[in-house]
Amino acid sequence: MVEGSVAEELAGGIRRARARYVDLPMMDEPAIPFIGVYEHAKTREWSKLIGQYDGFVLVFPQYNWGYPAVLKNALDYLAKEWQGKPVSLVTFGGHGGTQAQVAMRLVVVGLGMTQLAVNLQISLMPSDSVAKADRLLHTHDQEAALLRQDFENRLG
Repeated sequence: MVEGSVAEELAGGIRRARARYVDLPMMDEPAIPFIGVYEHAKTREWSKLIGQYDGFVLVFPQYNWGYPAVLKNALDYLAKEWQGKPVSLVTFGGHGGTQAQVAMRLVVVGLGMTQLAVNLQISLMPSDSVAKADRLLHTHDQEAALLRQDFENRLG
């Protein structure tokens, strides 16, 4: 487990919703999300959970120069629940996830979210040891503090 400032800044006082723990098969609602009429209980539960949040920090890896399908699917299930809420994109990968952030920006803008100014790009390799990953993460401590401050300023 990584400990220290980055983890503390990103997690302190923030509730987490992890898409991988929610049963959302590839989009199977019959109506488009912008209508807001959800047939399946799992979608209504997802809507209720996401609706409780004031903003989001999406943390995701870069896969083949893009974002993971599970994240896109989780976003696609809903529409109004995302609108007007602040979001920061925190990506990681061999090159920091730059291309994944570029692609995801189009999605969050389309959903009507407000992207924050601070969006971390963390360069990590699967072969990095825990100690090396910890050292690399600590190089982002100041950015994580700025991200937290940006959220606090937006949410009042």
